[in-house]
Amino acid sequence: MAKPAQGAKYRGSIHDFPGFDPSQDAEALYTAMKGFGSDKEAILELITSRSNRQRQEICQSYKSLYGKDLLADLKYELTGKFERLIVGLMRPLSYCDAKEIKDAISGIGTDEKCLIEILASRTNEQIHQLVAAYKDAYERDLEADIIGDTSGHFQKMLVVLLQGTREEDDVVSEDLVQQDVQDLYEAGELKWGTDEAQFIYILGNRSKQHLRLVFDEYLKTTGKPIEASIRGELSGDFEKLMLAVVKCIRSTPEYFAERLFKAMKGLGTRDNTLIRIMVSRSELDMLDIREIFRTKYEKSLYSMIKNDTSGDYKKALLKLCGGDDDAAGQFFPEAAQVAYQMWELSAVAQVELRGTVRPVDNFNPDADAKALRKAMKGLGTDEDTIIDIITHRSNAQRQQIRQIFKSHFGRDLMADLKSEISGDLARLILGLMMPPAHYDAKQLKKAMEGAGTDEKALIEILATRTNAEIRAICEAYKEDYHKSLEDALSSDTSGHFKRILISLATGNREEAGEDRDQAREDAQVAAEILEIADTPSGDKTSLETRFMTILCTRSYPHLRRVFQEFVKMTNYDVEHTIKKEMSGDVRDVFVAIVQSVKNKPLFFADKLYKSMKGAGTDEKALTRIMVSRSEIDLLNIRREFIEKYDKSLHQAIEGDTSGDFLKALLAICGGKD
Repeated sequence: MAKPAQGAKYRGSIHDFPGFDPSQDAEALYTAMKGFGSDKEAILELITSRSNRQRQEICQSYKSLYGKDLLADLKYELTGKFERLIVGLMRPLSYCDAKEIKDAISGIGTDEKCLIEILASRTNEQIHQLVAAYKDAYERDLEADIIGDTSGHFQKMLVVLLQGTREEDDVVSEDLVQQDVQDLYEAGELKWGTDEAQFIYILGNRSKQHLRLVFDEYLKTTGKPIEASIRGELSGDFEKLMLAVVKCIRSTPEYFAERLFKAMKGLGTRDNTLIRIMVSRSELDMLDIREIFRTKYEKSLYSMIKNDTSGDYKKALLKLCGGDDDAAGQFFPEAAQVAYQMWELSAVAQVELRGTVRPVDNFNPDADAKALRKAMKGLGTDEDTIIDIITHRSNAQRQQIRQIFKSHFGRDLMADLKSEISGDLARLILGLMMPPAHYDAKQLKKAMEGAGTDEKALIEILATRTNAEIRAICEAYKEDYHKSLEDALSSDTSGHFKRILISLATGNREEAGEDRDQAREDAQVAAEILEIADTPSGDKTSLETRFMTILCTRSYPHLRRVFQEFVKMTNYDVEHTIKKEMSGDVRDVFVAIVQSVKNKPLFFADKLYKSMKGAGTDEKALTRIMVSRSEIDLLNIRREFIEKYDKSLHQAIEGDTSGDFLKALLAICGGKD
């Protein structure tokens, strides 16, 4: 069993089995595999209840007692994923890693994700043991094999990591931290092209403690996290490797929690990844991984494995997991620390928002108007021309085209487009042709007309728009529908939900910075209304009003500080607490506000993903977000999408839509990432 560092608490889920008798266990396994068929239940129960050190002793006893190789017998008796998992558990960790890397570079193609995961996450000692195990098992040099199967900067960084020479001194030089920040900044953001060697040297050799301080200072100096610079300056497998290194420097358990989530989300399970992590971390940091998983994904690792796997394979994985954190329904101090760091990152990051649709150079509205008229004249419609022009002009340029079209032809361009195109494409193109405030006003009107109300659309728009955008929407609504937005909301919603929406629709959110004393008071109100304060005070109605006022009128910088104070005060994350303690539309609108404050592009990336996942597509939500964010932050949304869902927004759209609607959406998306 892996020993924790001096004074450190053991965080694995697998422990030495008390009263261990290797000969008795060897006999039990022999009996389980003797005769016709095998007792898989007995095999999994025994092997998942012993530490790795104890399993090695069982292998020795098995050979002494029966003159047979236990691994060979297990391979013969078991099959598929269950066999891979059990055999993996029977190998020492270094030999298990060696086997994974050998498989990753054997045959046609390379499993770069496996190489990245192992080499970015292992300690110096683990790397040295891996290199020795590879040499012993395959009589080959691991570095030579890696060089023979990879190339470029990706190869260079892998070779650096293979040396296992990362500094381990916890004493950090402030001067060297500042120098490394400057070197990284000059190697990337300030340089035409990128000096990859600096990134490789610093990220491949400096100690974890040193690099954490470098990352903090880099954010303060440049206004952006190191991850954003890596995404902007590097590419391909090299970019993925460097991001994995940064994640492991920040928190190795969080890196693995994310890898496990991605291995099981969506259709199909990446079983090799799931097995590799569950085996390799079971005696190192599985408890930390579980805690962070529960915080980040609002479900336990245990429950996700239970829902995503089956049979003896599932039973064995659940034994390695070691417990269901949903059972207690509580958060953990470690998880609260992660939540606090997320808010800290949100508070100091200065992200440049960028759209994907920009004004076209050498704009000629006269030529565009004529081309559009020609595309719609006579029999048939030239949809390609319509899509090409409208998706590659800014909204201001489209308004000029509308004016010129009317001047030249005495016709309304919007009316002509409506008569020539239809369905999802029509909704998208006509949406792009409307001024943004009028488009949002129309979406709000549609959300409230007819039977039933589309609360999700109301929340998405009102919880995410700036003061200036809200005021413009109110003016557009009054102009287009001869009724105030407030009156429309009043007649179509009710209760606390109505009060919250009307408050948001005033566009009176404060725009100043944070007030730390006020933030502590506001956090106390939040703790009281969410019923986790130590000393609740005041009547509930008054608290509810104050809580609504805080979320609907405080500035974003101030709210970030409030939510940080909330974590410090309660050990809970405000978003998760709202989800747990509240319900219905009130919960949904408060969660939307919190998510928007934390990371607005990520909020929209989540909405886009949900609009396309599963059976069927929510074309209205997809269209609404693509149109409304195309000139604001769609590029940022794309980056958040690929980071969270491991595929690009371009790929998701391509796999979920078709025809001219697909062409137009991809044009707005603006790139494959």
